[in-house]
Amino acid sequence: MKKPDRILELRRREMVEALGRYGIVNRRVLDAFQDVQRHLFFAEGSRETAYDDSAYPIGFGQTISQPYTVAYMTTLLVERSPAGKVLEVGTGSGYQAAILDALGYSVITVERIYELYERAKKLFLRLGLDIVVHFGDGTLGWKEDAPFDGIIVTAGAPSEPGSLLRQLANNGCMVIPIGDFVSQQMTVFRKTGEELQREVFQHFSFVPLVGKEGWEGS
Repeated sequence: MKKPDRILELRRREMVEALGRYGIVNRRVLDAFQDVQRHLFFAEGSRETAYDDSAYPIGFGQTISQPYTVAYMTTLLVERSPAGKVLEVGTGSGYQAAILDALGYSVITVERIYELYERAKKLFLRLGLDIVVHFGDGTLGWKEDAPFDGIIVTAGAPSEPGSLLRQLANNGCMVIPIGDFVSQQMTVFRKTGEELQREVFQHFSFVPLVGKEGWEGS
């Protein structure tokens, strides 16, 4: 292995150790973060920043979320829906989808920005990841592949999209940040029969969820 690769491997290990100190203790989640090479989802010229605990712009007004944010959302999902088929709304760089794939989920992801959709599709193919990527309005979900055991939304919504809730399987859960343009609370919805349970967690700051049932349609 080349020296730069060893350095990045060390940085990835340090990132995982930091996640543990921040309170991410689920072993499955930490192992997935160790397995997935986050720097591969960055442009070559910025890979030295890949393991910093910060968000990073990926173009088109979008970001790759900081590792802690991704780990926090992923932990909420894993603890409630540990296996099955998952829909990710907002492919972005593809990193969150790769984490879900490393956890053993069957992953379907939807991206509304065509250039990011194309970029992620090519990257997944190059990395040999069996992730299905769709181009479209993720706020509407993806009815053809529903129902989903889990849904994870990687942008801030004004409220929970009804289409996504309807595409949840029984006992499935959706993790979504809900709030205004500045701050959102991480929220989990769980469907049990005809009942819908809601849990609210800490605040984060995401780019807006744009779409018919997101900010654009509100």
